[in-house]
Amino acid sequence: MPEDDERRMRPTGWRVPSVLAVVGALVGLLITNSLPGLLVLPWSAIPTLLLLAVAEGYTAGRTRRRIRRAPGTEPMQPLSAARLVALAKASALFASLAAGFFAGMALSVSDTLVLPVHREVFLTALGTALASGLLLAAALYLERACRVPDDEDDEPPGTA
Repeated sequence: MPEDDERRMRPTGWRVPSVLAVVGALVGLLITNSLPGLLVLPWSAIPTLLLLAVAEGYTAGRTRRRIRRAPGTEPMQPLSAARLVALAKASALFASLAAGFFAGMALSVSDTLVLPVHREVFLTALGTALASGLLLAAALYLERACRVPDDEDDEPPGTA
């Protein structure tokens, strides 16, 4: 039976996203401080990440109802649930890295907000970091929604 435990997919904990966010923040700080000019960020990343967060949150709600076999829903195929878990894990990793990166960029220009370009970069980077944080929350919710109700009892302590 120990072989099954090694192959079993574990829920995303708090450590990996936290480390990725810190690494992303350091990279964002280093890139912003090492370039001679300032990167002008597109604001379009904010609504894109927000739409992804809304879509994953909506999918999580529907998935949770289907897995728990709520009245009026069709049962979910295991392969579909596995695909959604893969999407959730990938989104969580990307979102934590992006949130850290853009927070690092915002932090690096926060001392020069009197300049209009720096203020624009700060607001765009901060908005993108917050939208990435919402995507991270939606991805973790989708991953949690894909759990079979019996799996919640099998969870090792401290991995929620």
